Amino acid sequence: METTGKPFSPACDRNRGPILEVLLRHFANARHVLEIGSGTGQHAVHFAAAMPWLAWQCADRAEYLPGIGQWLDEAGLPNTPPAIELAAVAAPLPGFSPSPPLPDAAGYDAVFSANTLHIMGWAEVEAFFAGLATVLAPAATVVVYGPFNYGGGYTSASNREFDGWLKARDPRSGIRDFEAVNALAAGIGLRLVEDVAMPANNRCLVWRRRCGTP
Repeated sequence: METTGKPFSPACDRNRGPILEVLLRHFANARHVLEIGSGTGQHAVHFAAAMPWLAWQCADRAEYLPGIGQWLDEAGLPNTPPAIELAAVAAPLPGFSPSPPLPDAAGYDAVFSANTLHIMGWAEVEAFFAGLATVLAPAATVVVYGPFNYGGGYTSASNREFDGWLKARDPRSGIRDFEAVNALAAGIGLRLVEDVAMPANNRCLVWRRRCGTP
């Protein structure tokens, strides 16, 4: 339920259950998770409470950090450190800005991001994966939630309408082709291990990094 004064996303309340089912399978052995694009912070408190064995590091653009902090402070969980500023940038070099602090020399053994790739421009999607290459531990798991096209086509009429709305708001945004995104993931040594159908014509894409990938 929404608490007065905090940012609130109804979609987060609707999709957190199905997403958690996927994360419980794939983050069972994780210890340090970086969430890119934490938004309101709702997902973070729900997932961190359900998976107390891991540290859940929120990250987003500076303007979202106060709202995320409200959710984290109210929940008072021991495994949610303060959110950090992070954005995928295409210039001068692709990657994250500023660079996120690593939990240890190995990097993050898990990354989660929801409803981000269709908001970014394609150059930022490329920067997103380029940045991942610098923060992932060997054998890390990456889970990305959101809508995707397959074979160059929409998976539903509602996704077609949503894509039109996105492009009208920002021509650089739009629902991404699964094949193109998966190619970026493969380019940094990630192998697709599961593609899970989710409610409202969304997907959870799960990749695992091959041990020894630089």
